[in-house]
Amino acid sequence: MACFLVSTAEAVVVKIAEKVVAKKELEAAGKKEGDAEIKAAIPMSVKLKWLSRMLFSGSALLLFEHIWHGEIVLWFPFLTAMSDSGDVVEMLKEMGTVGVCMAVLITVIWAVMCKVAEAIVKRPVSDTEGQQDA
Repeated sequence: MACFLVSTAEAVVVKIAEKVVAKKELEAAGKKEGDAEIKAAIPMSVKLKWLSRMLFSGSALLLFEHIWHGEIVLWFPFLTAMSDSGDVVEMLKEMGTVGVCMAVLITVIWAVMCKVAEAIVKRPVSDTEGQQDA
């Protein structure tokens, strides 16, 4: 009923973190203290942008699905489960189980994606790569 709100809340927090990290990375790049280099080939702000996009897009799809099934309406209280106190308990239970599991799964997939992307970026380039056999 409202499981998408968990992913949306996480996406908002990640977006704020992304902006803070991007600002710190910009300040660190401006200072360039001696031989200090950014160790990661892909900046953390870019990785956080990937996560926020994954969370926001997944939440948007779930929002559409809930509207399609009539669980969300355009009039107050917007969530049909909020009209009955018994349904509110069920909605909160769904948010705590399904919503949290979906948000955690998306975050785990993102973490694996970041590890794979780092491995690809740090992979040594050989002379024969990119050349096609004649």
